[in-house]
Order: sequence, then C-alpha cells, then structure tokens
Amino acid sequence: MLDFSGFLNLPIIWLVILVVAISLYVILDGFDLGVGILLPFAPTDNCRDTMVNSISPFWDGNETWLVLSGGVLFIAFPLAYSIVIPALYLPIILMLIALVFRGMAFEFRSKSGLKNKKMWNVLFHFGSLTATFFQGVILGTIVQGFEVEGRLFVGGSFSWLSAFSITTGIALIFGYVLLGATWLILKTENETQRWARKCALYSMIYVPILMGIVSLWLPFIDSDIFNIWFKIPNILYLMPVPILTILTTYFLYKAITEKNELLPFLLSILLFCFGFIGFGISLWPWAVPRKLTIWETAAAPESLSLMLVGVVIILPIILIYTGYSYYIFRGKSTKNKLY
Repeated sequence: MLDFSGFLNLPIIWLVILVVAISLYVILDGFDLGVGILLPFAPTDNCRDTMVNSISPFWDGNETWLVLSGGVLFIAFPLAYSIVIPALYLPIILMLIALVFRGMAFEFRSKSGLKNKKMWNVLFHFGSLTATFFQGVILGTIVQGFEVEGRLFVGGSFSWLSAFSITTGIALIFGYVLLGATWLILKTENETQRWARKCALYSMIYVPILMGIVSLWLPFIDSDIFNIWFKIPNILYLMPVPILTILTTYFLYKAITEKNELLPFLLSILLFCFGFIGFGISLWPWAVPRKLTIWETAAAPESLSLMLVGVVIILPIILIYTGYSYYIFRGKSTKNKLY
C-alpha cells in the first residue's frame, strides 16, 4: 500500500495537475482542431464562416492548457522532461509549426477576400490535421516507452515513428473530428447543424473501430501492461472501463440520431475521458514508461511545495476566466463577423 504522506503525496498532487491540464487541452482544443479539420468540407462559405465563428472566442485560450502541461512537466518532473522531450523533439516541433500555421491562417482568413479565404481555409485545415496527427503520435510513443540508459534517452531521431504511434495519430484525428462535429451540433443551426450531424455519424463509424484497435493493441506492447489488464483480479476490477466505453458509444450514437444538441458533445467528452482512464491505467505509476516512476523523476520536495503555492493561486484563475468566456459566448453562432 502506498504511503500518501510527506514527499510521496506531492508527486501525486502534481501528477493530478498534469493530467487535468492535458485532459482539458485535449478536450477544449480538440473540438476546435476538429472544426479546423472539417472546415474545407462544409457545404457552403456561409457554413464555413459559421464554423470559424463558433470557435473564434475560444481557440487561442484553449491552447493555454498545452503551455501549462509543458510547464508542469518541466517544473514538477524535470528528469522525465529531460528524457521525454529529446525523444519527441521532431513530432513536437512539427506539431508546434502546424499550430503556428493554423493560428496564422485563422487570423488572415478573417481579413481576406473570398479568393484568399479559400487558401487560408486549406491552410487552417492542414494545420489542424497535422497538429492533431502529431499529438496522437506523441501519445502513442509515450505509451510505447523510450530507449533509456541510466537517465538519458539513447534512441534515434525517428524512434517515435512506429505502427502503433501512427495508428494513435490517425485515431486522434477521427476523435477530434467527432468532438468538432458534436460541438457544431451544439453551436450552429439549420444547414450547418444538419451537415455537422452527418459528420458526427460518419466519424462514429471510425472512432469505435480505432479505439478498439488501440485498446486491443495496448496490452501487447509490454507484458506489464498485459498483466495490469488481464491478470486476476485486475481484469475484474477494470472490466467497467471497456463496458462503460461501449455504453457511452451507443448512447452517443443514439443522441446524434435523435437530434439532441447538447448531449452528443457531452458524451463525446465522456468517451475521451474513458480513453484517458485507459491510458492512465496502462501507464501508472511510470513517468518514463517501464523505466522511471513519478517519484523517481519528481523535483525536490521543497521545490514542489513552493511551486504548488503558485499553482493553487493561478489554476483557479485560469479555470474561472475559461469558464466565464464560455458563458459569455454561449448560444448559437452565425456567419456574421465577430470583429
């Protein structure tokens, strides 16, 4: 049994903060990346304008959680940061470049005429698509683990490139498409909403299949993961996770077909949450999978304690202004310019 006192408690607290930051980034930036992926395929220019306006007040603020995630990893688990980041330099750089192009396309699109707007639509789409793919690749690589000797990453520049990481990259694309489509169901009306509902149903073909492939593949990556999921009595304790995932998928499909507006988005978030839980169970308690635990990679207790004071102040402020922005811009979006 773990002793949740003293130093042992601090890494767990910081791990919770890190998980919350990553989860909020994936959910909040996930839907606007999904909207970006869908953008060129919308039936009319008015639909595209409505789609962009639905995420305009939120998209840059959503990326706050990405910055926070990197910062928490750096300050709370510096040893894990020093191993994980070098192992993922290339996909992280490509993801960040894609996010920069995406942001540039978003801003220039609103100031361009019809001809240039089409070009920016395409760039916004490819920026969103590329960023999403490499986020999935990063996730898949972390789950697979890294080549580590002592406290150093010793793998190659392309060690992250594998069949599993590519599969998780593709799976995340369809997952974000589902989030984006259900967001549009919530935030739009008429033609755009009808089209978004079709996109959500289309993505429902691929999301369960890809989730199933990744879930079945995951235990065979390493014997430790296999034992976590299939060893008695673990399999009995963990059985609710896949069962609830299947039920959520069913009710999500039902909510979309029954033309509910809010429920599909909430159930899409819940589906992602079960995905987080599955990956979390597979990775616990490793900061560098199967090499170093969160306690072995954590910063000194004095540093963790001091920094926690700042996070306790700042994190609620971020949550409040994020929630307030969603409250202020509640309701349906239109094709009219916001600024």
